[in-house]
Amino acid sequence: MSKMVKSGLCVSMMMTASAVWAQETADSVAPEAATSGQIQALSEAARAAVSAKRDGQVVEAQNWMVAAANPHAVEAGAEVLRNGGTAADAMVAVQTVLGLVEPQSSGLGGGAFLVWYDGASQSLTTLDARETAPLAATPRLFQNEAGEPLKFFEAVVGGRSVGTPGTPALLEEAHRRWGRASWPSLFDAGIELAEQGFEVSPRLAGLVERDAERLARFPTTAEYFLPGGAPLQVGDVLTNSAYAQTLNVLAAKGADGFYTGSIAADIVATVRGAEGNPGVLSQTDLALYQVKERDAVCAAYRAYDVCGMGPPSSGALTVGQILGMLYSYDLAALGAENPESWRLIGDASRLAFADRGRYMADSDYVPMPTAGLVDKDYLAERAKLLAGDDALPEVAPGNPEFDHALNWANDEAIELPSTSHISIVDQYGNVLSMTTTIENAFGSRLMTNGFLLNNELTDFSFRTHRDGVPIANRLEPGKRPRSSMSPTIVMQDGAPVLAIGSPGGSRIIGYVATAIVGWADWGMDVQQALSAPHLVNRFGTYDIEQGTDAEALQTPLEEMGYKVNLRDLTSGLHAIEIGETLKGGADPRREGIALGE
Repeated sequence: MSKMVKSGLCVSMMMTASAVWAQETADSVAPEAATSGQIQALSEAARAAVSAKRDGQVVEAQNWMVAAANPHAVEAGAEVLRNGGTAADAMVAVQTVLGLVEPQSSGLGGGAFLVWYDGASQSLTTLDARETAPLAATPRLFQNEAGEPLKFFEAVVGGRSVGTPGTPALLEEAHRRWGRASWPSLFDAGIELAEQGFEVSPRLAGLVERDAERLARFPTTAEYFLPGGAPLQVGDVLTNSAYAQTLNVLAAKGADGFYTGSIAADIVATVRGAEGNPGVLSQTDLALYQVKERDAVCAAYRAYDVCGMGPPSSGALTVGQILGMLYSYDLAALGAENPESWRLIGDASRLAFADRGRYMADSDYVPMPTAGLVDKDYLAERAKLLAGDDALPEVAPGNPEFDHALNWANDEAIELPSTSHISIVDQYGNVLSMTTTIENAFGSRLMTNGFLLNNELTDFSFRTHRDGVPIANRLEPGKRPRSSMSPTIVMQDGAPVLAIGSPGGSRIIGYVATAIVGWADWGMDVQQALSAPHLVNRFGTYDIEQGTDAEALQTPLEEMGYKVNLRDLTSGLHAIEIGETLKGGADPRREGIALGE
């Protein structure tokens, strides 16, 4: 069932520029998504999808659709769907190509969360392929000899930050459960592109240039991204024979070929041998890794149930809390340009982030009030705090229903922007929403066998306690760090109507929540909802996307009492609306497209 479209609402808050490109640390990179040569190398359908995004138009299809962060990856997934594959099959092809063409964001050396609606059983489930802390890790891994937290990049760059990767195991598990296509065939596109080469995009070239000093620290990484000592340039044809060989191993041996044998040995040697900042990952950690099936977390909003990934992700809980607190306020009547709408959204987000900082972590390791955090009565009580007309002077965590007496101290873990999101609908009625990452741009900056290794362990709190009270998201052996990734499937009357998600560090939560508000309340189609300018408030400061019409809200929000920061906000939203037809959109801030038939 398609959503009801509200007519007569102003949607003039669209981005004034056709694209805003920014480094994953929010520095501007380049205004172009691709060179003319890259666009011409695409299929006619993919070129049409690029044009549709540039013009702010949705892509429509009848049978299947895929939306992801790079046209090469989208075309690989589309070919699988065209040949009768499922959304799970297509995801394998999309992910393996993404790991090649946008290696800074995701890949085999990282992890992911997958939300799946099964068309046959009409059921919703999630798979957790988050990285795990090595068994030899200690809670003080990111502290100096005096017990003080390391600076962020002191911890990130090198082996210390590397967790056990989960993505290869997820590819195999999703295919085992829901795949139809031949497993080896799903690696063909990635292998061919790695061997024959692809043109370096403006985005990748810009990111390499900005991070050149860190990438230069490790010889294998430097040789790939800084050939001859100079950063890759736009239009360079980049091959990766080591990556092609890794994909061949996966195609022939499955995930075991990654988690055991020579690839596993190389990963461990790379981590433990990282000069200046070695890590403690072991081959035992790799051999023991498992994907975990978890129940979806859902929260009611208008006529919908907004469903996503539970702990160790904070995504579905925090998105659900924001929307749950907004439930009783008529955002449709207020409109997208009204500062009052953004006061409500901003302070609902601040309240949700206060709960996130105290309660949310890996629930396999710490007791969590998961149900209590999205309980309607609890959120209605929290929503009463939004009843004023100025910014809340301060926010604090609430007291959700909790069957455990232990309280937690507030967390201060840093989660910087990176990551990638994939949305897919297949001809069998299956819907996939998956967010995938190596954490910071270029992860740990360590490379082996053609792929980068994550820095996911820095998503843990660097502190273990505060004033003698333990922090829920502290590091522990085998634990999965808290994440903000928010792969989401919106349900209506028991059926999926929207698949959506984004990269962006802890701002992912705001990007996804406000896109859903734009779609559900303000009558925006999916492309309009993804293109609308960003306003995000997590901890008090209101980030407003510079160069957009949202700048007009700076003064009104300041008059309400907010500190405002104009900056690039480089989301990477990809969404598919499911109704009488499929309608897809891709974020104009990145190089992805939506494609379907």
